[in-house]
Amino acid sequence: MTLKSRLDAAIAAAVGSRLVGAVVLVNQAGRRVYESASGYRDREAGTPMPQDAIFRLASVTKPMVATAILRLTETGEIGLDDPVTKFLPYFTPVAPDGRQYPITIRQLLTHTAGLIGYGAVPQNVSPGMRGPLISLEENLRRLADVPLAAIPGTAWDYGMSIDVLGGVLATLNGTDLQGALDRLVLGPLRMKDTRFGVADRSRLATPYWNGTPPLRIDGPFDVPRADGSKDIFDADRIFNAAAPQSGGSGTAGTADDVMALIDSYQGHAGLLQPATIATAIANQIGSIPRGTNNAGKRFSFIGAVIDDPMAARSPCPVGTVDWGGAWGHNWILDPVNKVSVVVCTNTTPEGCDGQFRDDIRDAVYGAIAAGEANA
Repeated sequence: MTLKSRLDAAIAAAVGSRLVGAVVLVNQAGRRVYESASGYRDREAGTPMPQDAIFRLASVTKPMVATAILRLTETGEIGLDDPVTKFLPYFTPVAPDGRQYPITIRQLLTHTAGLIGYGAVPQNVSPGMRGPLISLEENLRRLADVPLAAIPGTAWDYGMSIDVLGGVLATLNGTDLQGALDRLVLGPLRMKDTRFGVADRSRLATPYWNGTPPLRIDGPFDVPRADGSKDIFDADRIFNAAAPQSGGSGTAGTADDVMALIDSYQGHAGLLQPATIATAIANQIGSIPRGTNNAGKRFSFIGAVIDDPMAARSPCPVGTVDWGGAWGHNWILDPVNKVSVVVCTNTTPEGCDGQFRDDIRDAVYGAIAAGEANA
């Protein structure tokens, strides 16, 4: 077998049944070794999925913001241990013990700032994919009024930390968050289609929800949670310029744009210094627990990092970083094998954390184990 045949088989097994459409890219040592666009961008219209399709990226936005922050640490404009109040004086939420503690840039990058998780965000705050149409500053002021779930630095919880860092970037840049990301990340990496909005609506992928067949999502969509409650994914939000620019989940862009970002952490793009990259992809939370569903994985500045492949049930080596986006995407950064994988789909949650994610991963690492990764 070859890398191509393994990946083609994994994609064929999912697209048309579990997935409506997908773009899959693999780079090794900065060179494209696989690319595929399959299925439909819009199933009902019969429009095939192009490789340059634009997807609502959700949490794939997070490493963009983290990368911009890291660039500013290299210039000395931000220190990892600076309190966020140095840049956002109003961001002073109260801890469970009734006290106010300094929240640092490092803690925000690693989701250890004590902020509430996404499932607890109140209705008057926008977590990025739903919520009120208010300014970014007003959104963060409202978040600052919500008590912390933990004392900063003591617990890991996945929530709006990167939205707060988006506010830091906008403030320092004297623009909106789009302007800051354009200057620091999107422009240098030529990520021309990545916007808080849609660069070209004719290429925008229609989103779908898991089903047999997958269900088309038009506008706000009730998403069931494991505890029986519901969240909302609003497909129309990406068109509304009045929505706060969410550093945690607000952009749309292409798989090639995402690959430019993820593959820059292999060190050949020159965006970040080697020492910064090494720090960014290392475990940054020590032994702070991440819950039973995260065995074998710690957290870096840009995503989860594997420290025990057996516990993580992963073929990826120690030091591999991965994450995803709730609209249906996932990515892998493997500095050992110099492999970067980007998967963008228009079907959620299958494309983000379903079997397809694992099938693509296993196809890539089956090829690596067999010496086929360049084929």
